[in-house]
Amino acid sequence: MTDGDVLPVTGAWQPGDPAGRRKFFTFASDRRFAVEGGRTLSDVTIAYETWGELDPDGSNAVLLCHAWTGDSHAAGRAERGHEAPGWWHDMIGPGRPIDTDRFFVVCANVLGGCQGSTGPASPHPADGRQYGSRFPVVTIRDMVRAQARLMPHLGVERWHAVVGGSMGGMQVLEWAITYPRRVRSIVPIATCMQATAQQIAWGAIGRRAIRLDPRWRGGDYYDADPGDGPWEGLEIARQVAQVTFRSDNVFTDRFGRELADRSAYGDTFDLWQRFEVERYLEYHGIKLVRRFDANSYLLIGKAMDLHDVARNRGSLLAAMRRVSAPTLSIGISSDMLYPPYQQRQIVDVLDSVGTPSRYVEVDSPHGHDAFLINLDQLADPISTFLERAFTS
Repeated sequence: MTDGDVLPVTGAWQPGDPAGRRKFFTFASDRRFAVEGGRTLSDVTIAYETWGELDPDGSNAVLLCHAWTGDSHAAGRAERGHEAPGWWHDMIGPGRPIDTDRFFVVCANVLGGCQGSTGPASPHPADGRQYGSRFPVVTIRDMVRAQARLMPHLGVERWHAVVGGSMGGMQVLEWAITYPRRVRSIVPIATCMQATAQQIAWGAIGRRAIRLDPRWRGGDYYDADPGDGPWEGLEIARQVAQVTFRSDNVFTDRFGRELADRSAYGDTFDLWQRFEVERYLEYHGIKLVRRFDANSYLLIGKAMDLHDVARNRGSLLAAMRRVSAPTLSIGISSDMLYPPYQQRQIVDVLDSVGTPSRYVEVDSPHGHDAFLINLDQLADPISTFLERAFTS
């Protein structure tokens, strides 16, 4: 951050901001929506975007599920209302791997998010003030149940496919287990059936960074002046996560042990003189502060750590036995956050219960983020799988 920059209290989309390509659907106006933790919500809004046209029989709908800090803008250019191009822009469109000449593609911002769907930065229907600390903990299962409310509104009875990476992959698995008759095929990428202790540990460090920021104010910071929000805690949390998104080789090849601002220090050392990799982490931390909300970051991270398809379903095998959809599970060779053995486990369990499944591994040095980078390796397996499922 340069001197004179004033960071927003929250990077959340707010009513009155340019909507861009977002559309909005509101439910639970007459009957409250209960979340797994026992709390309820009313007047829940889901922000979503669509591409392509739904066939008359509704058979060509594909649902994309976004990752932790993603949103509904999966495809499209940066424009008013969307500060960056879609997070999977080169995968979606006419003639692209997810071909919008064939498929009606939908992506919704998750419940608890901050880009148009109801979350901690949204106005509470009771008083119009942001939910803040009043927003309940939600789970991946809750996110999927909220997305399911969108189906009748869109005229979709069954998804041709549900596709997603990382946290999006968690949603994919929950879709196939919770609503097996509403899902024809699934593509979970760089994800897991249950969060491991190490994955939870990484998330816990980030949450602690935000909690210890005095400007977090227990989650009720929205009326603070610009620059007085919990940006430092969110920045650090993002820096921690960013380390897990890439591989050691990528960091070493790109940054090595180079010191930044060498000319300012000459041959001397200073305790706070940065390495180049630190400058990279600071850039990504501040970048997230400008477009995300600290409370949503906490909430979604907690949902990922709570992810366990076996919860209240007897066992992992009992849960996965509910999956009847043909599955393409994709792992990444250098992923340290969701190692490829976890995606192979998905296939092994599905094979054991007789569900058609296939494993593909992306050979990439980029680590977990390869599902957003190495689209050349994702394109053919995904397009082929979608086409086979479409014609079968």
